[in-house]
Amino acid sequence: MNTNVSDTLKALDNPTRLAILGWLKNPRENFPGQEVDPEQVGVCVSAIQERVGLSQSTVSLYLASLQRARLVTSKRVGPWTYYKRHGENISTYLENLEALI
Repeated sequence: MNTNVSDTLKALDNPTRLAILGWLKNPRENFPGQEVDPEQVGVCVSAIQERVGLSQSTVSLYLASLQRARLVTSKRVGPWTYYKRHGENISTYLENLEALI
């Protein structure tokens, strides 16, 4: 199996990580009240943590896993980190997965 596809499947093999990725698809709707434009900058870790209801350290680990799989990107703004989906990489992953099955 393609290593990138395998690594991505591992990152998605968690209901919470999968939910986070799904919520980031419509950040304005799923994370209202952001101080920055969630479409451009992303969603603050604290907003994701509040929605998920888990500790910040757990949410940070989940986001790091999604980032290693190249499904999300992060951006630091002052002391905060914002995450958004990496649409191009998600599309490439889906194409690679389809080629395998």
